[in-house]
This record gives sequence, C-alpha cells and structure tokens, in this order.
Amino acid sequence: MKKTIMAIGGGILQLPVILTAKKMGYQVIVTDYNPDSVGMKDADIPIIMSTKDIEGSVRVARSQNEITPISAVITVGTDASMTVAAVANALNLPGIKFEDAEAATNKIKMRMRLKEHGVPCPDFLPVWSLSDAKKACKILKFPLVIKPSDNMGARGVIRIDNFNQISDAFHFSKSASPSGELIIEEYMEGPELSIDAIIYNNEITITGIADRIIEHPPYFIETGHNMPSTLPKKIIRTAAEIMEMGIKALGINIGAAKGDIKITKDGAMVGEIAARLSGGFMSAYTYPLSTGVDLMKAVIEVASGQEPGNLEPVMNRVAIERAIIPKPGIVNKINGLEDALKIPGIEEIFLNVKPGDKVTFPKSNVDKAGHIIAVGKTLKQAEETIEKCLRVLEIEIVEEPVLSMEAISIAAREKFKKICYVCKNCDGKDCPTGIPGMGAAGTGASFRRNIESLKRYKINTKLIHEVTEPETGSNFLGINLSLPVMAAPITGTVTNMGGAIDELDYNMEVVKGCIDAGTIAFVGDGASPEKYKIGLKALSRFKGRGVPVFKPRSNNNEIIKRIKAAEKAGAIAVGIDIDAAVLKTMALKNQPVGPKNIKDLKKIISSTKLPVILKGIMSPHDALMAADAGVYGIIVSNHGGRVLDEMPGAMDVLEEIADKVKNRITIMVDGGFRNGVDIVKALAVGADFVLIGRPIAISAVGKGAEGTAFYLNKIREELKKSMILTGSQTIESINRDTVTRIDL
Repeated sequence: MKKTIMAIGGGILQLPVILTAKKMGYQVIVTDYNPDSVGMKDADIPIIMSTKDIEGSVRVARSQNEITPISAVITVGTDASMTVAAVANALNLPGIKFEDAEAATNKIKMRMRLKEHGVPCPDFLPVWSLSDAKKACKILKFPLVIKPSDNMGARGVIRIDNFNQISDAFHFSKSASPSGELIIEEYMEGPELSIDAIIYNNEITITGIADRIIEHPPYFIETGHNMPSTLPKKIIRTAAEIMEMGIKALGINIGAAKGDIKITKDGAMVGEIAARLSGGFMSAYTYPLSTGVDLMKAVIEVASGQEPGNLEPVMNRVAIERAIIPKPGIVNKINGLEDALKIPGIEEIFLNVKPGDKVTFPKSNVDKAGHIIAVGKTLKQAEETIEKCLRVLEIEIVEEPVLSMEAISIAAREKFKKICYVCKNCDGKDCPTGIPGMGAAGTGASFRRNIESLKRYKINTKLIHEVTEPETGSNFLGINLSLPVMAAPITGTVTNMGGAIDELDYNMEVVKGCIDAGTIAFVGDGASPEKYKIGLKALSRFKGRGVPVFKPRSNNNEIIKRIKAAEKAGAIAVGIDIDAAVLKTMALKNQPVGPKNIKDLKKIISSTKLPVILKGIMSPHDALMAADAGVYGIIVSNHGGRVLDEMPGAMDVLEEIADKVKNRITIMVDGGFRNGVDIVKALAVGADFVLIGRPIAISAVGKGAEGTAFYLNKIREELKKSMILTGSQTIESINRDTVTRIDL
C-alpha cells in the first residue's frame, strides 16, 4: 500500500513538491480553498480547505488519517507553517512545535524571539492603531518600514521616510493585514540574500543562497533573484551564520527554513525567517537548476522522518528568475510564448495574466504579471537570455476601456466558473445552482416570484410638470444617501460563490463601492461561527459605515455577543435575518437557529443602544409584532428564495405590510430589484429603502469596489429618469398613485 503525504496548499509554488512526492511513490493529499488550483488537479485526494484554517486542516487530516494513514505533512513557498505544525503534532508526525511555527510566522513574535536570543535584527515596535504608529515613529529612527505581522509576499509592506507619510502608510499596511496587527521596524540599508536550509536531527544544512533584487520604493517588490550569490564569500559565510542563529532561536529543529538576510553597514541582520523552503521559484526551480540538488525530495524525506539524501551540489551553473512587469492597462494579447520557450537557456515561463485581465503596477509580490527562469554559464549570459526572451514574449497592453455592465459581467462570469452564469436578466429562470450556490431553494420558484411580483406593477407617467432635476437622496439613521438603495447582506464566497473572491475582499469591495456611490452596505453573518467577524472587520475599516445582519441563533446570548462586537466595530445599526431559522447552510454546519418570540426580541433589543432591524418579514402579522417589540425597521424579504420554495414575492406582500406599519417603523425591501424603475415601484408601494443582493455581488466579483459603485450609480441615473417621467421631485413624493397593479 502506498504511503500518503499531505501537502498544505495547491498553488503554483506547491506543484513541484506535489509532483515530486508522486514520483517518489507517495499518494498525495492536497488541501486548498480553491478547487481549481493547479496542485489540486494533480492531487490523488484533493480536499477543499483553506491553508489558514488550522482547526479545519487538523480535522480533515485526522479524518483522512483513519482511511489512509498519513506519513508526512509539508508546505513550500506559502505561509502555512502553523497549519503544518498543528497537523504534524495532531498526527504525531515529524515537525516543529506549534509555538515555534507561530514565532516563525508572526513577525512580531519572530522579532521578540530573535532579540531574546541575541540574533541581529532591526529595532521594532508592534502597532495596532494610527496613534501607535505615530508614537513608534517618534521612538524609532527614520527611515522605517511598516508591514503586517501576519502576511507574506510583501503585501502591505512600505517604507516611511518622514512623519507626513505615516497616515497613508499605516492605512496601506492595515488593509493587507488579516488581523490588523502591524509592525514598524527600522529600515535596513544594503543588499539582501535569500537563504534556504534543510534541518534534520537539529543539524542545519545551508543549501541555496541567492541575491534578491528588490526595487520600486517605497514598496518592496522582488523583481528577481540570482543563484548563486555574487557577494564575497566572507559576507556569505557571515549571513549563513546569522541564518543558523535565527533557525535555532526560532526552534526549527526539523524540516526546512528560508531566510531573508540583509547585509547592512552594521553586519548581517535577519529580515525574516520562515519554517519552510523559499517561494519565489528559488527552492523548486533556480536552486536545482544551478546545483542539481532536488530540495523537494529532501524536504519530503525529512518530513517523513528520513535522513535527506545528497545535499552537495553536483553542478555549478547560474540560474536566475526575473519578474514580468508590463505597463498598466488591460491585457489584449500574449504573443511569442512558444518561441520564447524555445530560446536556449530559458527553462520556464510562468504567466499570471491572460487576455482581458487588468494589469496594475505592483505594490506587492503577488501583483506581478509573470516570471521567467533562465540558466547560463555566467550571470551575464543568463541575463542576456532573459533580455532576448522579453523581446520575443510580448504582453500587448491596451488602455483600460470605460467601465460598463458588459465588462463587469464578463469579468464576473470568468471568476464564477459556472457557479453563476451572470445572466443578462437575473430572474432565476436559468440559474444553474441551488443552495449552496447563487440559486434558490427547491425549484427556485420563490426566487422567480420576486421578479414576477415586480412585473405586476406598472409606472403611471406624469409628463406635464416642472421636474427636471429630481432629488434622489434620502436619509438613513442620520446618514445622507445619494439614493434610497443599499447593498443586501451576502456571505459564503467559498460555499456559495465557489471561491470567486475571498470573503474579506468581497466585504471590503462592497462596503467601499457603496460608500463611493454615496450609500451604505449591509454585511452578513454566516454558517461558520466566526464568519460574522469578517463583515465587521470590513465595516471597521470604513468607520462602521454599514449594518451587520446576524443569524437567528437559538442561543440569544450568541446574537448579543455579535451585537456587542458590532458596537465595537462602530456599526450604525444591527440586524437579524429571522427567516434563516431553517436555512440549509446553517444545518450543513450544525449551527442551531430558530424563530424568535416577542420576549426574545425585546431581550436582544434592550441589550444595545444600536437600532435593530429584522430581515425576512413577509406578513402583516410579523410586521406588527416587530413594531411592538421595538425594532427600528424591517426588511420585507423572502431571502432571495433561499429558505422556502413556496413563498410569495416581496412585492406581493409589501403593500399590505406598509398599510399596517408605515410611519411606525422604517420599511425596507429586497428581492429581485434590478434597476431604477424597480426602485420607484417599491417606494410607491410603501418601502422607504430598497436592498439589492445578487447584482451587487456580481458587480463586486467582476470589478470590485469600482464595479459596485458603477452599478449603483447606474441605478441612480435610472431612478432619476423614472422620477422625471413620473413628476416626482423627491423620493418622498413617490406615492401609490405612481404605479398601477396589473394582475398578469
């Protein structure tokens, strides 16, 4: 029976170790949140699981271990060392302690450990707030570097040269930090080395040492590296010694380590050390091409408890990597790839872009358009080969076209990969998915009924008037909105959108896009117990300008706990989608939810000073009960048809509900609203505000905050035209006479 190895991560940098393990006869498990990652396609057992989900990774590892015993767990080129350590410890496999993996991952803990053991590194201070950053800049000496303590790839890393730059640098770095924790440290002037090491039985073997090429200040973009280093041997030996000191200080006694070592006027200093082999195509490509040593095989052997094979170079060539950085714009064509690969000395070309993709100037190492790997007898020869390759390989860039709904839809359709077809008419008729997915429950009838109920209302035009510049603005909880439309709460970008966008990125793009368009967003909770924190994190970065909506968890204290967190995030109100009492995704995650009575609601409402909104009201009875309980407002909604197949459309019940509670509470509605005419219909029948879900999700996935704002501005222009055609000067002047109901 084949032995089994577990690779944490399935990206391009993981592929060599996955393929090597298969050549060595292992059965390979690969975990990644993206089912379409290259490594997942070559896995014997692909498991959809985020590399950052430590508890989830341990859970699936234990479960799989009962079926196919796992002999080793590895990662290469990605910051998953804590996950690797946790799995190794849980399964009693070779690996470092979890606390040591954490110290080799979190830059603040790393610096503290290095300082404790006397390893040369820059002075630093941890930073959480802008106030902290300003204080740190008064204590430390310029120039300084601020960066997230918990990210990689130079994301959010930027140099600060004076006090005037602190605020912008802080916000840039903060936006790239998953936890919000930052570090400011003194800038180290001088060349930089990238060093790999293999550790077995506490014995450290330094393998590759390359010169890193860092350019484009104030950012730190690695535009390439040269293997081997051209620095004097004495300097290289000193750097290797500092690397070994750092490895020991961090407790990396088995496995691999990669270090970025700066050569300063005060000697070699540690930039950072990670408990894994290097990324950037060094350990998997340039080092073996330069030396003939297979580090992938060695790290697999060590991870499985075996002494590594030969680590002595068997040849001596120069191998280099160079980044491809075209001018900003839209990729129109890629020409000459096949001819470029035929050039002697060109070993690999990795492209991160394709026609239609937007290219921006990189602010981190993940923004590059591609990479070229070349070899030669000398550095000059290898560099000339790269230059020849770049003359043959052409990434044709055109200026970015004016944004359009068509461009948004094309981009979204590509990212959704058939999870959502991004139909021209988003009416549920051709929706390919149910739940989980972007579709609806059962046959999807309730989803379609939202659209059908809207169609029953027709506009009564009024054309003899003086309205030429209608006022589309409205006021929500003291905030002036450019239109009475807000983003509906949507969560589950992995579960429901197939990983088309990261959960935090989605929330950030929607919240920012809404703000840019002059309105606000509602953000969602989710089936996972900690999911609510993501929406709150997005809101907190925009001064709480939005409303989080929480699931009706059976334990009211769990809801109150989330409301308290919303207060800390600065939210302007909170909501509960009470119709999620039987939501399928909650059941899939074993999260108990249920209906709420008046007593429950009053307890929740009394726990906070924030206005409370109930989402999922579909009857006059519930609307009156909600008003009696003391809610600020309700959202008339059938949850996009996602909770029950046989429900009326939102517009079928809106008028009757408005007749009962209009002017007592604020009335919002969602479900099937797609354009400005739809907004007029909702306002005429009794709504104060309209929430839009799927179209905003499509816009955010397609073109981020820019796409979200574009869609909302389009709605506003359509609303404005409809108001002119109905003689409505203000939003308040739209009334029941504006529409006629026609039974279809």
